[in-house]
Amino acid sequence: MTLAYDLYWSFRSPYSYLVTPRLVALERDHQVSANVRVVYPIAVRQPDFFANNDPLWLSYFMRDIGRSADFVGLPFRWASPDPVQMDFATRTYPAEQPHIHRLTHLGVAATERGRGLAFLDEVSRLIWGGEVTDWHLGDHLALAAERAGLDLAEMDAAIAADPDRHVAIVTANQEAQRAGGHYGVPLMVFEGEPFFGQDRFDQLKWRMEQRGLAKR
Repeated sequence: MTLAYDLYWSFRSPYSYLVTPRLVALERDHQVSANVRVVYPIAVRQPDFFANNDPLWLSYFMRDIGRSADFVGLPFRWASPDPVQMDFATRTYPAEQPHIHRLTHLGVAATERGRGLAFLDEVSRLIWGGEVTDWHLGDHLALAAERAGLDLAEMDAAIAADPDRHVAIVTANQEAQRAGGHYGVPLMVFEGEPFFGQDRFDQLKWRMEQRGLAKR
């Protein structure tokens, strides 16, 4: 029996990047399947979210990302460019965003082509892994898509031909995310139970083992 769970995931979330290799390995080694549901980051959904947080939130967040990456053995550097443009002085976000909508809609397209998790893995490594800067230029994204078994130009063309449908899918994902029990990412929802955060992976797997998770 193959178990299934919903994965709510954002290209602006370094924590989403940190959990993805473990989700890939889980699916590779066990009879489990992720229903990938990409969402816009909270900075796009609620532009004033970070401006209204306690100032300590951001300083702790920045410290914890590096520590968490070290703990799980993944390289990390803050994305260059950031998938979401931000004014760090005011912790606010301009309405016009050059990257995040394309990335998110590509995630939808990859999922529809049966390669969602692989695409998230390859592109998040590109953005957050620190090996390249200007990940949005040249053939970086195209090669990441190719490694995931996809054709970037074909997906871009499909999105351009029907952008409203891709937006609608993301909107539906965000509604389902809240119904699943949380607004943040990464969020894994298994049999109606939400597991929020990359540090909940072991609990997710533990619960799946209780439900008969089997090796391939």
